[in-house]
Amino acid sequence: MLNANDQTDRAALRSPGHGLDPLLRMQELRRLGRLLVSYEAADFWEMDTQRLPAPLARLRRRARTFAEQHLRPRVQDLDAAHTEPGHLAAPARELLVQAGRDGWMTGMLPAPWGTANWLEMRYPTHLRFAIQVEELARVCGGQMLLLSAHQLGLAPIALSGDLGAMQRFFRPMTRDFLAGQPHLFAYAITEPGAGSDAEDGHGAAHNTPRVLARPVRGGYRLNGRKCFISGGDVARKIAVFAALEGEGFESWTCFVVDAGNPGLAALRTELKMGMRASSAAELAFNEAFVPSCDIVGGLRQGWALNRATLNASRYPVAAMAVGFARHACELAMAHAREQRLGGRPLLAYQEYQLQVAQMIAETRAMRALLWQQAQGSFQARQGESSLSKFHITDRAQAVCSMGLAILAEHGMAKHQGMEQVLRDLRLTRIFEGTNQINRLALIEDMPLAGSQQGCGGDLTISV
Repeated sequence: MLNANDQTDRAALRSPGHGLDPLLRMQELRRLGRLLVSYEAADFWEMDTQRLPAPLARLRRRARTFAEQHLRPRVQDLDAAHTEPGHLAAPARELLVQAGRDGWMTGMLPAPWGTANWLEMRYPTHLRFAIQVEELARVCGGQMLLLSAHQLGLAPIALSGDLGAMQRFFRPMTRDFLAGQPHLFAYAITEPGAGSDAEDGHGAAHNTPRVLARPVRGGYRLNGRKCFISGGDVARKIAVFAALEGEGFESWTCFVVDAGNPGLAALRTELKMGMRASSAAELAFNEAFVPSCDIVGGLRQGWALNRATLNASRYPVAAMAVGFARHACELAMAHAREQRLGGRPLLAYQEYQLQVAQMIAETRAMRALLWQQAQGSFQARQGESSLSKFHITDRAQAVCSMGLAILAEHGMAKHQGMEQVLRDLRLTRIFEGTNQINRLALIEDMPLAGSQQGCGGDLTISV
């Protein structure tokens, strides 16, 4: 480590006009050299945005502006709010109305089902959604989830490829949102006592489903409970995965249940550690009748739809973590500039410079991995999405811990923002399959996992 005098000397070398100022001396290079090498202060966010294709760059700028204008003023109120099941806090309803009118709730789908710009549709949906989610998460994890969990509820309908169901469910939703009437969807897979079993075939094979569908004339009756359903108590429609009576998880079927169904009740919402602006509801089904026309994808197709949905949604979860890490970097840098030690800002000391540099490098590496994996194909591939999810959320946890260390005791004060980032971030390592489940999903996608050859076989896998 350098002592204080050495660090002062290093700062002097970077001052304009000094004979060893790198910026000044780089300008003396011939034109070709200056074209190939640059030494200038850079806004990394702006650099990354400029490198995106124009439609995605516009999307990123719009998302950032929306988050600053409409999420930022509501952060404290919605993090502290806890309402009864089925009720939206006033700031949350106002946010949903604004987001709906601005097209954020329907922007993953093109006309006639949604409001997506057809130029944006040239790029994978999971990449577009990841770009959007990062900007929202950077400002507030709870409000981000309030807006984003809705897309999860839409996913199995879209992935079913059933154009009739898309027309029937999506067009009224889009019409309502644009008119300022929130029309949320929710996604219900988790059951009491069976969390990861909904995301892992081995677990499902050794467990018993708790929500069952019994055939009756004209449709099915659903009975059982789902828990930890994001927005489940305020959604207008819920994609519910239920096993056929007398069968196991392999018979899972996706039913779209209307919130007005007399057999559906929201029992309670959790008082959560983080992402508090978005409710997590326990739902009870008591002889809830669902007509056959509201089955999505056909009988016994729910397991495939669930896995497909999770494969697509793990990219946005990774993007949440990038947004949280980015926020932690910004908070740490602001604190290190403002807080003084020995009459000098913390950022003047090399120890803090090293820590901040590591946080920035980790965050940019996370985003680079996410964008590289997400833009590789229009198909959401399990191995790539699972890898992105578990690696990025784990590294984001490390970045946020570094940020807390820089803020020290200030980091525990609510008004500083770091403690909320840490609370919100932790959920990203749990939902869409715990990070352990996602590691197993990566192995499941490798050729060796399905091979009869043992470790001594001839199969070579390149990573």
